[in-house]
Amino acid sequence: MTHHLLNMGSREPIRLRDRPLKVNVAGAEEQLKSRLRNAGLRPTVQRISLSKLLFGNGDRHVSAEALHAEARAAGLQLSLSTVYNTLNQFAEAGLLREIAVQGPRTYFHTRISPHHHFIDEASNKMFDVADGSVEFARLPTPPAGMEIVGCDVIIRLRPKKG
Repeated sequence: MTHHLLNMGSREPIRLRDRPLKVNVAGAEEQLKSRLRNAGLRPTVQRISLSKLLFGNGDRHVSAEALHAEARAAGLQLSLSTVYNTLNQFAEAGLLREIAVQGPRTYFHTRISPHHHFIDEASNKMFDVADGSVEFARLPTPPAGMEIVGCDVIIRLRPKKG
Protein backbone atom coordinates (compact mmCIF):
# COMPACT_ATOMS: atom_id res chain seq x y z
CA MET A 1 0.00 0.00 0.00
CA THR A 2 1.31 3.47 -0.88
CA HIS A 3 0.06 6.67 0.74
CA HIS A 4 0.06 9.95 -1.16
CA LEU A 5 0.56 13.23 0.64
CA LEU A 6 1.16 16.68 -0.80
CA ASN A 7 4.71 18.03 -0.71
CA MET A 8 3.97 21.69 -0.04
CA GLY A 9 7.37 22.82 -1.37
CA SER A 10 6.99 21.43 -4.88
CA ARG A 11 3.30 20.44 -5.10
CA GLU A 12 4.42 16.90 -5.99
CA PRO A 13 2.89 14.00 -4.07
CA ILE A 14 5.02 12.32 -1.43
CA ARG A 15 4.76 8.58 -1.66
CA LEU A 16 5.22 6.72 1.61
CA ARG A 17 5.59 2.99 1.14
CA ASP A 18 4.70 0.64 3.95
CA ARG A 19 8.39 -0.09 4.41
CA PRO A 20 9.21 0.48 8.12
CA LEU A 21 11.71 3.22 8.88
CA LYS A 22 14.29 2.48 11.56
CA VAL A 23 12.83 3.92 14.73
CA ASN A 24 14.00 2.35 17.93
CA VAL A 25 11.26 3.15 20.47
CA ALA A 26 7.49 2.92 20.60
CA GLY A 27 5.85 6.31 20.37
CA ALA A 28 8.90 7.73 18.62
CA GLU A 29 6.77 9.66 16.14
CA GLU A 30 5.04 11.51 18.97
CA GLN A 31 8.44 12.23 20.53
CA LEU A 32 9.67 13.58 17.20
CA LYS A 33 6.57 15.76 16.82
CA SER A 34 7.10 17.10 20.32
CA ARG A 35 10.78 17.74 19.62
CA LEU A 36 9.88 19.70 16.48
CA ARG A 37 7.21 21.73 18.27
CA ASN A 38 9.59 22.51 21.15
CA ALA A 39 12.08 23.81 18.59
CA GLY A 40 9.41 26.09 17.13
CA LEU A 41 8.83 23.99 14.01
CA ARG A 42 5.52 22.66 12.74
CA PRO A 43 5.67 18.84 12.51
CA THR A 44 4.92 18.44 8.80
CA VAL A 45 4.98 15.07 7.07
CA GLN A 46 8.31 15.93 5.43
CA ARG A 47 9.92 17.03 8.71
CA ILE A 48 8.68 13.97 10.59
CA SER A 49 9.85 11.62 7.82
CA LEU A 50 13.31 13.17 7.68
CA SER A 51 13.47 13.26 11.50
CA LYS A 52 12.91 9.51 11.58
CA LEU A 53 15.86 9.01 9.25
CA LEU A 54 18.09 11.51 11.06
CA PHE A 55 17.35 10.75 14.69
CA GLY A 56 16.29 7.10 14.46
CA ASN A 57 19.78 5.86 13.55
CA GLY A 58 21.91 7.18 16.41
CA ASP A 59 24.54 9.90 16.30
CA ARG A 60 25.50 10.66 12.71
CA HIS A 61 26.96 13.09 10.21
CA VAL A 62 25.00 13.51 7.00
CA SER A 63 25.06 15.66 3.89
CA ALA A 64 21.86 16.77 2.20
CA GLU A 65 22.69 14.58 -0.80
CA ALA A 66 23.23 11.50 1.37
CA LEU A 67 20.00 12.09 3.32
CA HIS A 68 18.12 12.64 0.06
CA ALA A 69 19.41 9.29 -1.27
CA GLU A 70 18.47 7.61 2.02
CA ALA A 71 14.98 9.14 1.88
CA ARG A 72 14.51 7.93 -1.70
CA ALA A 73 15.65 4.42 -0.71
CA ALA A 74 13.06 4.51 2.11
CA GLY A 75 10.34 5.31 -0.43
CA LEU A 76 10.03 9.04 0.25
CA GLN A 77 9.57 11.19 -2.82
CA LEU A 78 11.17 14.41 -1.61
CA SER A 79 13.10 16.90 -3.70
CA LEU A 80 16.71 17.65 -2.84
CA SER A 81 15.71 21.26 -2.17
CA THR A 82 13.14 20.08 0.41
CA VAL A 83 15.88 18.09 2.15
CA TYR A 84 18.25 21.10 2.09
CA ASN A 85 15.55 23.41 3.42
CA THR A 86 14.59 20.98 6.19
CA LEU A 87 18.20 20.43 7.28
CA ASN A 88 18.79 24.19 7.39
CA GLN A 89 15.57 24.72 9.38
CA PHE A 90 16.61 21.99 11.84
CA ALA A 91 20.05 23.61 12.23
CA GLU A 92 18.54 27.07 12.76
CA ALA A 93 16.20 25.59 15.39
CA GLY A 94 19.12 23.94 17.23
CA LEU A 95 18.21 20.34 16.37
CA LEU A 96 21.29 19.78 14.20
CA ARG A 97 24.79 21.17 14.06
CA GLU A 98 25.84 22.53 10.68
CA ILE A 99 29.46 21.88 9.74
CA ALA A 100 30.82 23.74 6.70
CA VAL A 101 33.82 21.81 5.46
CA GLN A 102 35.13 23.28 2.23
CA GLY A 103 33.44 25.56 -0.26
CA PRO A 104 29.79 24.62 -0.49
CA ARG A 105 30.32 21.21 1.19
CA THR A 106 28.21 21.08 4.34
CA TYR A 107 27.44 18.30 6.78
CA PHE A 108 24.80 18.18 9.47
CA HIS A 109 25.38 16.38 12.74
CA THR A 110 22.81 15.08 15.19
CA ARG A 111 25.25 15.69 18.06
CA ILE A 112 24.91 19.41 18.72
CA SER A 113 27.37 19.76 21.63
CA PRO A 114 30.74 21.42 20.85
CA HIS A 115 33.30 18.98 19.46
CA HIS A 116 35.81 18.57 16.62
CA HIS A 117 35.90 16.39 13.51
CA PHE A 118 38.05 14.32 11.18
CA ILE A 119 37.16 14.19 7.50
CA ASP A 120 38.50 11.52 5.18
CA GLU A 121 39.18 13.40 1.96
CA ALA A 122 39.16 10.18 -0.08
CA SER A 123 35.68 9.07 0.99
CA ASN A 124 34.24 12.38 2.28
CA LYS A 125 33.26 10.57 5.48
CA MET A 126 33.24 12.64 8.63
CA PHE A 127 33.67 11.37 12.16
CA ASP A 128 34.23 12.80 15.62
CA VAL A 129 37.58 13.48 17.22
CA ALA A 130 37.68 12.03 20.74
CA ASP A 131 36.52 14.57 23.30
CA GLY A 132 39.38 16.28 25.10
CA SER A 133 42.01 15.24 22.53
CA VAL A 134 42.37 18.71 20.92
CA GLU A 135 44.01 21.38 23.03
CA PHE A 136 44.70 25.06 22.46
CA ALA A 137 47.23 27.11 24.37
CA ARG A 138 45.21 30.21 23.55
CA LEU A 139 42.79 31.68 21.04
CA PRO A 140 43.35 35.04 19.35
CA THR A 141 41.71 38.15 20.72
CA PRO A 142 38.54 38.80 18.72
CA PRO A 143 38.09 42.07 16.83
CA ALA A 144 36.63 45.02 18.73
CA GLY A 145 32.95 44.58 19.54
CA MET A 146 33.03 40.83 18.91
CA GLU A 147 33.16 37.78 21.17
CA ILE A 148 34.23 34.20 20.47
CA VAL A 149 31.26 31.83 20.63
CA GLY A 150 32.98 28.66 19.50
CA CYS A 151 35.89 27.11 17.68
CA ASP A 152 35.48 24.24 15.22
CA VAL A 153 38.46 22.15 14.21
CA ILE A 154 38.25 19.94 11.13
CA ILE A 155 41.23 17.64 10.69
CA ARG A 156 41.64 16.45 7.11
CA LEU A 157 42.82 12.89 6.51
CA ARG A 158 43.91 10.81 3.55
CA PRO A 159 45.34 7.31 3.24
CA LYS A 160 49.11 7.12 3.67
CA LYS A 161 51.07 6.84 0.42
CA GLY A 162 53.45 3.99 -0.09
